[in-house]
Amino acid sequence: MQKSHIRNFCIIAHIDHGKSTLADRFLEITNTVDARHLKAQTLDSMELEKEKGITIKLKAVRLAYKKDNQDYQLNLIDTPGHVDFSYEVSRSLAACEGALLVVDATQGIQAQTVSNIYKALDANLTIIPVINKVDLPSSNVERVAEDMAATFGFSKEEIVKVSAKTGIGVKELLDLVVERIPAPRGSENAVSRALVFDTFYDEYLGVVAIVKVEDGSFSRDLITTRKKIKFLATDSDSIPEDIGILIPGRKSIDALGTGEVGYIATGFKDIHQVRVGDTVSLASSDGVVALPGYKEIKPFVFVSIFPIENDRFPDLREALDKLSLSDASMSYEPESSSALGFGFRCGFLGLLHTDVVQERLEREYNLELISTIPSVEYQLTLNNGEETSVKTASEFPERSRIREVREPFILLNIVTPSSYVGGIITLCESRRGIQKRMEYPTPDRVIFEYELPLIELVYNFFDELKTVSSGFASLDYEFLGYRPVDVVKLDILVHGDIVEPLSRLVLRSKAVESGKEVLKKLKEILPRQQFKVALQAAIGGKIVAREDISSVGKNVLAKMSGGH
Repeated sequence: MQKSHIRNFCIIAHIDHGKSTLADRFLEITNTVDARHLKAQTLDSMELEKEKGITIKLKAVRLAYKKDNQDYQLNLIDTPGHVDFSYEVSRSLAACEGALLVVDATQGIQAQTVSNIYKALDANLTIIPVINKVDLPSSNVERVAEDMAATFGFSKEEIVKVSAKTGIGVKELLDLVVERIPAPRGSENAVSRALVFDTFYDEYLGVVAIVKVEDGSFSRDLITTRKKIKFLATDSDSIPEDIGILIPGRKSIDALGTGEVGYIATGFKDIHQVRVGDTVSLASSDGVVALPGYKEIKPFVFVSIFPIENDRFPDLREALDKLSLSDASMSYEPESSSALGFGFRCGFLGLLHTDVVQERLEREYNLELISTIPSVEYQLTLNNGEETSVKTASEFPERSRIREVREPFILLNIVTPSSYVGGIITLCESRRGIQKRMEYPTPDRVIFEYELPLIELVYNFFDELKTVSSGFASLDYEFLGYRPVDVVKLDILVHGDIVEPLSRLVLRSKAVESGKEVLKKLKEILPRQQFKVALQAAIGGKIVAREDISSVGKNVLAKMSGGH
């Protein structure tokens, strides 16, 4: 295929605005998937994605399209919409020249819409604005079009109106993809280089890298002549097992040329030898310059995961190894607990990310797991000047040894209907939020910008936001940095013994309140014994709260028989 006839584009939008349904229509119109085999959210192959109705993993698929009697190759990448999976969006943008920005005609602009368009602009992509769900009775197409024009500077004429469900306007949208999105850059005669933007593991082929060829080509001759490819970041080389495209299943082809998207089965059995964002080239080429990769993603939320049966620990390690291959943002390291045995301290990008990984471990690898409460990473400066970080209360040193503690802060963007302004301001202020911006792009919609400690977001912030806004507010956030905070370690004692997994780091000003809250919950959960059990909360050995579980009263008449 000539490079001038290739179009690489992605679909970006807020969660549930119809990205995957639009991708279904593209598959149908281009006859990529037979209508008999087409089902709702075809590209969402993961059981969990279908169940939750969300996209978790980015998907790449090649579409063959004809316009004005010319054949075109369209490489579509469907991306997640939830804030926890925004790193998947940034990965897909690096493989594209254009993006369809989809906005729901019933909901209008949401927080992830704003976030994603800035990511696309930073990546120098050509953006085609699309309003979806125009067929619904509750849609307000004109108002949403005005809002998009006012917020992002589009002209109302360039906004495309479609219904992904019924197919209205979708064929015209594909024509616009060909007309407006530029062909890939890159040289067909330069040294072969490709960007790895996703990976997965195949039991037979080993690590399979999803790539976009930036320069040159990768042909099947590599396999037949046993020539090696090289991954620059990990300095690993291998003879490829297969080269092909996704339609959406795998299909072997003769070559991947400049600008094309496809896969290379590396043959590696060690999943750590291929890294997302790496550059792959021919091992025989010298002085190859690596392509700009991705910003290293740092996990924000940390949870300890333990198998309920301790002898399943090796299975948990293997499952995490395989999951981490396609999830570059997840981190994990072994840890042990006297109460829970051997497990892993895992880092995630948010609470939904945490839930999804834990559910995938349980379903796909048949594991029964128990997890601790989420925490964040604190940075410490000790009195001797040493810098360290802690992710759990058990790692927290004696307070007298610490000069300063710093906690992670985020920049939080909230988009909400204006009728919920009061409740949202109250919520953010109660969570130590600092308001930086409050804008009314339209009279009935407000955009807030708050600086907020990450730990406040972790503890049910999203649920409370949905409650105070009747489910209409949406949020997006990015990491800001670390700021000083006064925290202490709160220990929980049951019958005089410290239970380490229940220890937590809390604000000194809220320590007593937090202690009482934990003890109250424990009192409801723990069964009564034959003796009174004392529950205590302590800071540095000083008891700050107490609850007692009364003993089970003895029935002294139990052995007596009546009538004698």
